[in-house]
This record gives sequence, structure tokens and C-alpha cells, in this order.
Amino acid sequence: MPDPVRPRIAVLGTGGTIAGLPLQGGLGYRAGALSVQNILSALPDVDGWLQLHCEQLSNIGSQNIAYADWLRLAARVQTLADGETVDGIVITHGTDTLEETAYFLDQTLCCGIPVVLTGAMRPAHAVGADGPGNVLGALAVAASRQSAGRGVLVVMNEQIHSARDVQKTAATGVDAFASPNSGPAGWVQGRDLAYYSPAPSASAPMFGVLPETPPRVFILHVHADADVAMVRACVGLEPDGIVMAGVGNGNAPDDVLAVLSKAAADGVAVVRASRTGSGRVVRNAEIDDDNEGFIVSGHLSPQKARIRLMLALTQSRDPAVLQTYFMPE
Repeated sequence: MPDPVRPRIAVLGTGGTIAGLPLQGGLGYRAGALSVQNILSALPDVDGWLQLHCEQLSNIGSQNIAYADWLRLAARVQTLADGETVDGIVITHGTDTLEETAYFLDQTLCCGIPVVLTGAMRPAHAVGADGPGNVLGALAVAASRQSAGRGVLVVMNEQIHSARDVQKTAATGVDAFASPNSGPAGWVQGRDLAYYSPAPSASAPMFGVLPETPPRVFILHVHADADVAMVRACVGLEPDGIVMAGVGNGNAPDDVLAVLSKAAADGVAVVRASRTGSGRVVRNAEIDDDNEGFIVSGHLSPQKARIRLMLALTQSRDPAVLQTYFMPE
């Protein structure tokens, strides 16, 4: 019989720095070496307040996470949620692409229980390793009834973030995650936590059944004196969509915009995003998006705009329809 006092939490391991082991000499380490059971063994008396179910779905550095891994992870999370055998789910993940996995899950899952991702900026052997504290916080968030109905969440450095807003904003340091546009959704210290606002009204995900092979969407990074030949090469690979990580308000040199406008006229979905890391890309401001056939990302980062476009292209190829998947955001 289920224990009514101890919440039932599934912990799914995928690898990353949090599962890293040291290499010989120096600060180097190999990501994805420890099992999720090894990670949990560093936490004191977790079994005293939780019923844990552990699964090792993969054990890789998150730079190697691919669409097929997302599909398997989403399917397993949905199965656990639908089976009503757990009260919450924690996923341990590498930090490099943690925000992308969290956003993909947020857009594709239909779960009434909390789903929380966490990781570590320092491997277990490092002085001041942050993995145990992050996992403890993630377990507390997943076990809390306050977390239901908030979509997929991310816990790092005693902060709770929504998958839609969170970004990795620093290459190193335990405070590498932030939500630049909204701020964190709440805080967690040990087993104590609180949210800064009520849970939003529940809504079903926009995307359900997904194809085994997704639409091909590239990210094109724009910079001063960008070589238009690079843009032509990108278009020449015949992607289904291109997200332009533009300067400022999703801007780019005139010759770059001209190539992308031609691509849009030829049926490539072109989304203007910003490389700045925060703020909102405004439609029809400096660039006539209606005339050029462009879509704007709103406040989504280029990497999240790529995921949204990839999923939206499974529903429509019409730029006007695709724009509705990005606004309002």
C-alpha cells in the first residue's frame, strides 16, 4: 500500500556533470559516469520522507542529447504520470542543454504532477560540489503540492525556474542559471520552498504526437561583418526552418536579411530571435516582417525558438499560422 505520508518520487538519470567522475590530474572530469543511485546516496535520510523509484535512462554529457533522447524521455515521463504511481518526477541532467530539454518537455507533456529538472555546475569530487543540494531541492519541489500545475520546472542554486523562462547564463559558477525576463518562480532551501505567485491556469500542451524524425531547423548566429556566404550555405542545406540569432532586436546586415527573405519566399520558415539573452523581439519594428515573410520569437531565446519552430512545423507551414505559436509569449 502507498505510504500517504511519504510522497512517491521517480528519479530519472540522464547523465551530465552531476554524474561526473574525475580524470587523472587537474580539474578534468568525465560526465555521465555515476548512476542516479550513486547521486542519491550523497543525500542524508531521503528515504525517511520520500518513497523513491530510480531509473537510469541514459548517462551522457548533455551536449550529446538528441531529439531521439527527448522522445524517449518524454514518453517515459508521460507513462509514469499516466500510471498514477508517482506524485512527482525529478530528472537529473547535464547543464549545457538542460534548458532545452526542460522546454521540450514543457511543450509536449500533459502531466498533472510536478516534473523537475536539475543538474550540477561542479562534479561530485570538486570542492563545493552543488549536485547534492540541487537534487535535494528538486526532490522537495517535486514532492510539494505547491508545484502542481506550473509546467516543467528547473531547480538550480536554491532557485526554482519555469522551463519557459530559464537560461544558462554563465559558463561556470554555481549561479549559472537565471530567468532574465521574469525572474525565478520561487526559492527552495533544503526541504523548505515557496513560490512568488500562484500557479497559472492549467492549459494543455500545444503539441501531442510527435514524428520520429523532426523538421530540420538551424540556428544562424549573426555578428558584425557577417559573411553572407555563410547564410547562403545554411539556406543551401535546405532546412525546413531557420532561427536567426540576430543582433539587438533580432536584426542583421541588409545582405543577410535579403537572403533570408528570399528563403522565406521559397518556403523556409524564418524566425527572428535575439542573441542578447533577454528582452522581446518586436514584430514590424525596424524590419517589415509582414513584407519579408519573417516570424518573430517574442522573448524566446534562439535555442528555445528552435524547439518551438521545430514543433510548430509539425502542425503548419504557413508563416501566419506559425507566428501564432510564438505570440504572445
